[in-house]
Amino acid sequence: MGISRDHWHKRRATGGKRKPLRKKRKFELGRPAANTKLGAKRIHTVRTRGGNKKYRALRLDQGNFSWGSECCTRKTRIIDVVYNASNNELVRTKTLVKNAIVVIDATPFRQWYESHYALPLGRKKGAKLTEADEAALNKKRSKKVEKKYKARQRLAKVESALEEQFQSSRVLACISSRPGQCGRADGYILEGKELEFYMRKIKAKKGK
Repeated sequence: MGISRDHWHKRRATGGKRKPLRKKRKFELGRPAANTKLGAKRIHTVRTRGGNKKYRALRLDQGNFSWGSECCTRKTRIIDVVYNASNNELVRTKTLVKNAIVVIDATPFRQWYESHYALPLGRKKGAKLTEADEAALNKKRSKKVEKKYKARQRLAKVESALEEQFQSSRVLACISSRPGQCGRADGYILEGKELEFYMRKIKAKKGK
């Protein structure tokens, strides 16, 4: 028995049984769920109607994530799955699905921010910078370039909740692609009201 998406094998609304009028058809098939797990990349291709392809991600450990307010997208590592509105079981088994809330590595975003604004991000007060970081932030620049950075720095505000996360080099993000269909786990960093909402939810879950 394959997975069927037809309706004629179901009972009528009145509760009576239907007589099947025909055999199963290819266009009524269903496929097993991908249940993409967190792990070393493994993607299978699936031949679909019209000779097209789907990419069934069985395991993924990285994706492209976008920092919306800064218009910056970077490829980064997915560290953990922390919340799923539809099912807690998907958190326990670390399953990557659309709209899952995950923890990602913030390092690529911090590096971009510090090179773009020449300002430290998520550094603890009085923390010692490495030589490479020191050089990137405080290197000698011409007056023209210095003026450009000064203009950028006027707009370089990061909300406090996000800055706290950058201190631990881990930020919350939401997966917006469908890993079982396109073979990718891409998404965006949570900010503003959405970040507040999910932080409340995660805290409430931990408190149970």
